[in-house]
Amino acid sequence: MSKAPNNQWWRGGVIYQIYPRSFADSNGDGVGDLPGITARLQHVADLGADALWLSPIFKSPMKDFGYDVSDYCDIDPMFGTLEDFRTLVQHAHALGLKVMIDQVLSHTSDQHPWFAQSRASRDNPRADWYVWADAKDDGNPPNNWLSVFGGSAWQWDTRRRQYYLHNFLSSQPDLNFHNPEVVRALLETVKFWLDLGVDGYRLDTAPFYFHDQQLRDNPGRGKATSGDAAFPDVNPYTWQRHIYDKERPENIGFLQQLRALVDQYPDTTMVGEIGTDDSIATMAEYTRGDDRLHMAYSFDLLGADWSSPFLHNLLQRFADKSRGGWPSWALSNHDVPRVGSRWGGPDCNPKLLRLAAVLQMTLRGSPCLYQGDELGLPEAEVAYEDLQDPYGITMWPEFKGRDGCRTPMPWDSTAVDLGFGNHSPKAWLPITGAYRKLAVNLQQRDPDSMLHFYRQLLHWRRSQPVLIKGEQSLLPVHPQVLAYVREHAGERVLCALNFSDRPATLNLPTGLQAAAVLDLPGLQGGRLQGGELAFEAFGGLLLSLA
Repeated sequence: MSKAPNNQWWRGGVIYQIYPRSFADSNGDGVGDLPGITARLQHVADLGADALWLSPIFKSPMKDFGYDVSDYCDIDPMFGTLEDFRTLVQHAHALGLKVMIDQVLSHTSDQHPWFAQSRASRDNPRADWYVWADAKDDGNPPNNWLSVFGGSAWQWDTRRRQYYLHNFLSSQPDLNFHNPEVVRALLETVKFWLDLGVDGYRLDTAPFYFHDQQLRDNPGRGKATSGDAAFPDVNPYTWQRHIYDKERPENIGFLQQLRALVDQYPDTTMVGEIGTDDSIATMAEYTRGDDRLHMAYSFDLLGADWSSPFLHNLLQRFADKSRGGWPSWALSNHDVPRVGSRWGGPDCNPKLLRLAAVLQMTLRGSPCLYQGDELGLPEAEVAYEDLQDPYGITMWPEFKGRDGCRTPMPWDSTAVDLGFGNHSPKAWLPITGAYRKLAVNLQQRDPDSMLHFYRQLLHWRRSQPVLIKGEQSLLPVHPQVLAYVREHAGERVLCALNFSDRPATLNLPTGLQAAAVLDLPGLQGGRLQGGELAFEAFGGLLLSLA
């Protein structure tokens, strides 16, 4: 198979994640949809993003809000039609935006026709399309694997009198990637959307494709936390080392098949979601060379630790392991609390939010923004009776789930529904009153708003090839200041950011000489004094080096 040309727009491109249910509702039914997104695409283009990523829009019973697919080749009616999708792609392309979609390959819905046939008997043509296993002699599941969402990863099925594997909800049975027919069928669904004009994929749960065929028990590691934001401490999933239920060696071969297919289409890309025991190492492995994922992101920046030593260690580990692999750095997404609340608490200092944005836009890699990041939205409070997320309902009250980052976008402060839909206060998740003062219409009028800061930052970054294409080297670890040099085509820029609420100083290492302070709109609180950098709390500096 021959490779199509690729202009590598994704290498440093800014990706804007849209959660379709909560972005814009065109018909007033309380659920966001494709026409609503299309009508709001100018906002994404004005922001300065290069691409948008749509969370799942396929047909689904919505037990996990689209991550349980019942038809890979059609749009769920709540979002619109295939024609609506074509219109969205056309309009996005006209605005200079690429379109990436969320591809959920590791599992389907239990309502998918493939599973309906597979569970019907042990000898039908799709009997081996999912992961089935006999019970132990005492009736228990075949091994100790756990579901991310709680309890055993095995569900008893009375039709086949066997257990089937589900790494997530019991209504999300895992496909059997050891069956070549399954792989061929999935690749056909990937091709379907490429032929419709999508520019890339976000691959959900990329390490979960293959399982250990011997079904060996995962070893325990005690009640230690994983430190991964995807898995809260109260979830016993973190008590195992997940070496047999995911991240199997066979995954690499499938990623290579995916890459070979995607590479047949011009200017396309893939970013994989990585959640493993050592996500940084997996990111590095899955992005190594030019025949696997183009890029990957992990949950390491989606947790509560944002200290300079933590960030330094994270970036150094990726650099040591990656051998040129390309990361995508996200500070928020639809699975974790909003970055302002997670890092800054209920009274987050706006300077910390701006510093975090500068970090994301100056690191080597491709930034991925989540809708509302550009407004500085905090985590929404959602009452138990209003919860929709099955993860949160199961783990309540110590873990409240993911609904707090999924409530509708605030577009218009004067509208009862904040401009989300058809002026109705009823939406699939409650309208967040605290968002009224952060609505887009208000921030557009305020030149000092977070929205204007993000727009200036993204557009300024486009004029700095060193920040998009440059290599990266870290300065020695500092208790308060994260500092790194980006270098490209003879140009060097030092990025120094004080991730503490106290003043700090940093001496320029021998061999580094500042030529000028770069004027980045909105970045304040740092100054150059001879060979010393001085910072206010949450201050930063970007310096052009001689």
